[in-house]
Amino acid sequence: MRRYVGGAPRPRDAADRKFQAGLRRPESERPVDVATIYKPEGRYIGRCGVYPHFGTPGEGSLGFYLARAYWGRGLATEAGRTFVSFGFNELSLSRIVTAVEIGNDASVRVLEKLGFALVRTEPGEYRSFYHFELLP
Repeated sequence: MRRYVGGAPRPRDAADRKFQAGLRRPESERPVDVATIYKPEGRYIGRCGVYPHFGTPGEGSLGFYLARAYWGRGLATEAGRTFVSFGFNELSLSRIVTAVEIGNDASVRVLEKLGFALVRTEPGEYRSFYHFELLP
């Protein structure tokens, strides 16, 4: 999972501290981020959600992070559909955006299935990104 989102896995205590810090954010800045459980195994496999797109009221950013063993099963697409619907229907967002590191073709395919459109490419020295948007 970290291959395309950067950083390194955190020890449990560091993950707990980061999670608790997120709970102390103002409600308007708090991500709608949920643990993703693979029901047939009752196993935590990642997290998915819609996050505030900081500085742009009414916009959210879609994120899905799943353990590699669960890739290719349609789970990211299923989670993405759920959070796109939640973002537009429950949060009344006017736009949902997301960025994907160039090379992460599987995530690009998920976004295309969800109806996202590529709006720009951001070249970088070490990492480059595609930026996508979805309107209601």
